[in-house]
Amino acid sequence: MFFTPIEYDEPVFRPPGEARSAILQTTLGCSWNQCAFCEMYTSKKFKARSFEELKPEIETLSKVYKGVKKVFLADGNAFVLSAGKLIPIVNEINNQFGKLQRISSYALPKDILNKSESELKELRNLGLKLLYIGIETGDDELLKLINKGETFNSTIDGIQKAHNAGIETSIMIINGLGGKKYSEKHALKSAEIINKVNPKFLSTLTLSMPYGQDHFQKRFNGEFQQQTIVELFEELKLFIGNLEVENVIYRSNHVSNNLPLQGTLSKDKNQLIESLQYAIENTPENKYPSAPMFL
Repeated sequence: MFFTPIEYDEPVFRPPGEARSAILQTTLGCSWNQCAFCEMYTSKKFKARSFEELKPEIETLSKVYKGVKKVFLADGNAFVLSAGKLIPIVNEINNQFGKLQRISSYALPKDILNKSESELKELRNLGLKLLYIGIETGDDELLKLINKGETFNSTIDGIQKAHNAGIETSIMIINGLGGKKYSEKHALKSAEIINKVNPKFLSTLTLSMPYGQDHFQKRFNGEFQQQTIVELFEELKLFIGNLEVENVIYRSNHVSNNLPLQGTLSKDKNQLIESLQYAIENTPENKYPSAPMFL
């Protein structure tokens, strides 16, 4: 059993980069919670927690995690809260913790677009410096099939609006999201959208089906044919091969991934492609990935 200084509403998820962060459960669940591939918050009903609920938890976390440099606002997309609700929370975090490296949160592009430029800049000035955005794919057809609630253009508009306010982004793409039928378009359109926004961080996860392919197929609004590990590597190679970005820190080290990769794009692009090619040549063609328990 793990020690937790406050009582969390389980399950709680956070990005790998927030392993040493104090986690404040600002919202419960995900405000959208309709994506075909995601089972993370299906056991929860979305709720925005009040400042009165959060204030004593912020104080407790600051006492337990003395010297911590980062605070992560959970759950699924805490950035859905209006600036009017977020600003008092961020102010209290600063008051209790003192000087922090950053405050961060998951966000949907629509969460960013629903805030004004001045609101985003104020949040940035208060230390909310990074947003994790699972765009999953750049292909509009696939975005509809997975019921993402976003488009190629809305995703770009949201990310660029954050960047214009000085807020950095960490973008996530899901390898294998569309299966065999949509693999090529998924790779190419995802590379295209990344090229347009040039995020600070980029990560690729691999599609997980914790309840099996039949369950996923029922939620996926189209034909889905699972890819072998080799086909997943080929899709990822096509994606990386079409990236034209600068100084993007890339990681593919999530528990779902079949091959851990990391580097800086574009500096390490050729090395990443060589690693994938080696994996393609040395993995049995008919091997299918086993689904991790969690995304």
